[in-house]
Amino acid sequence: MTVTDPRPLLGEPVSLDLLNTRWMKDGVRQDLLTDPAGLTVWLVANGLDGRFTADATTLRHTLTARDALLALADRPGDPNAVTRVDAVLGHGRIRATLTAEGPGEEPEFEDPAWGPGWTAARDYLDLLRTAPDRIRSCAHDACILHFFDTSRNGTRRWCSMTTCGNRAKASRHYARTKDN
Repeated sequence: MTVTDPRPLLGEPVSLDLLNTRWMKDGVRQDLLTDPAGLTVWLVANGLDGRFTADATTLRHTLTARDALLALADRPGDPNAVTRVDAVLGHGRIRATLTAEGPGEEPEFEDPAWGPGWTAARDYLDLLRTAPDRIRSCAHDACILHFFDTSRNGTRRWCSMTTCGNRAKASRHYARTKDN
C-alpha cells in the first residue's frame, strides 16, 4: 500500500525536507513524524527507505536530529544549536572508498538508527558550505516551512508563490482596499 506524502512542500534538500515534516494547515500544526509510518513516508520521499528501517528507535533519533537542525536554522551560529547538531553528527562518519567508478565516500554508523538524522545533518553542512545565505524560512507569518533558495538572483521569500506568496499579496491588497 502506497501512502501519499501529505506535506505541502516537497523536493527540498534532505535536511530542509526533514524540517518540513512539520507544517501548518488551517492554522493547526501538522507533523508527519508522529509514528514509524510517517517516518516511512519521509524516508521514501528522500530515497532513504532502502538504507534505513522505520522503527521507533530510528524515529526517536530522527526527531532529535530534526529538533537540532531547527534550532540551528532558527538561530544560525547559536552555540547550543551547534552543539546539538554536532552531537547528531557524532553518530556517524564518512569512510573513503575506492570503487570501480573511482574514489567515493560511504557513510558508516555504529547504530544505523541514527542514519536518517545523521544524513540530514550532514546535508545541512553541505548547504552551509554551498550558500548559507540561501537557507530560508518562508516569509509568511503563518508558515513554518523552510527552503533552499535556488532562484537566479537569490530573492525568493515564500515556500510557494501559489500558496504563501498569494496569501501575502491578498492580505496586502485587502489592507489597502479596506483603508480606502
